[in-house]
Amino acid sequence: MKRDYYEMLGLARDASDDDIKRAYRKYAIQYHPDRNPGDKVAEDSFKEVNEAYQVLSNPAKRSAYDQFGHAGLGGQGFGGFEQGFGGGSFTDIFDNIFGDIFGGGRGQASAGTDLKYNLEITFEEAAYGVEKTIKFEKEVACGTCRGSGARAGSQPTTCSYCRGSGQMQMNQGFFTLSRTCPHCRGRGSIVKEKCGDCRGAGRQRKNHSVVVTLPAGIDTDQRLRVRGEGEISEAGGQPGDLYVVVRVKEHPLFQREAEHLVLELPVSFVTAALGDELEIPSLEGRISFKVPPGTQSGKVFKLKGKGIKRINGVGYGDMFVKLFVETPTKLNAKQKQALKDFKKIETEEAHPTISSFLQKFKELFK
Repeated sequence: MKRDYYEMLGLARDASDDDIKRAYRKYAIQYHPDRNPGDKVAEDSFKEVNEAYQVLSNPAKRSAYDQFGHAGLGGQGFGGFEQGFGGGSFTDIFDNIFGDIFGGGRGQASAGTDLKYNLEITFEEAAYGVEKTIKFEKEVACGTCRGSGARAGSQPTTCSYCRGSGQMQMNQGFFTLSRTCPHCRGRGSIVKEKCGDCRGAGRQRKNHSVVVTLPAGIDTDQRLRVRGEGEISEAGGQPGDLYVVVRVKEHPLFQREAEHLVLELPVSFVTAALGDELEIPSLEGRISFKVPPGTQSGKVFKLKGKGIKRINGVGYGDMFVKLFVETPTKLNAKQKQALKDFKKIETEEAHPTISSFLQKFKELFK
């Protein structure tokens, strides 16, 4: 069985975000492979504390884990798959906390800035999936100097402080600390004769467009990561990523609960009493729906497979039809008389719930 995540990090269940980060830093340093070469136990412990941190540092995943334990992390809605829904890879998380500590591949030029784009789509687009072209501004390599920042005919010179590496390193205990060179800002070179178009920055802000494919079943606040569509790196590293955050418009008739649909269906008391076959809406169009005789207000019917496609699984959710009986508010004289005549001939057997209530009421106040 999996160990408790709080136990792995030595935390109480009400631990704050800062407590979680501090505990992760402590154990990640303790068990890091660079500090424990060839130690399989330390390697496994390192993976465990990383897994615990990924869950406890994510509010949605932590809430699910607190309520349902490890089983709560296997369902829908937490967006764990790599194509964009979720919190990034282990390397992202580790580097965010430790920066360029430990060296060994983490001393490379830093990536460019990630971008966020808020995209609103219709209820139907979320249900069936959609391809969208989004337009935004971002920094790209200068077209004149091709990102070097240098004037035409000139070349950048190697930075004398970092000797062209873009990184400044120093030893501290067990670790080699690597930081971006403050003189060349990680580029490894200094521009003396600057490009006139970008003024030596090597970058320009331009309009940009990208096509994104949103999968069927996507929901509000889920996000799609488009690798390499963020801004370029000042230091010549990999470009950042683009995060497309989705907001789904409300539907005039349906409510959504994960992969399920809920439809509140008003019916007259005559329909509820006698039963009827009605046409009701669904995502597929109009469908036939039978109201059984004697249906009570608040009764819920499940239509299997009539919901939304499961984004991380197979098949579709269900559609729940909740009936509520509407009492007429405007009656003409003929309708009122018909109801009075009906009242004269109705029996207790027609209203078992009312009859039971009145019986208990009489017994209570004998």
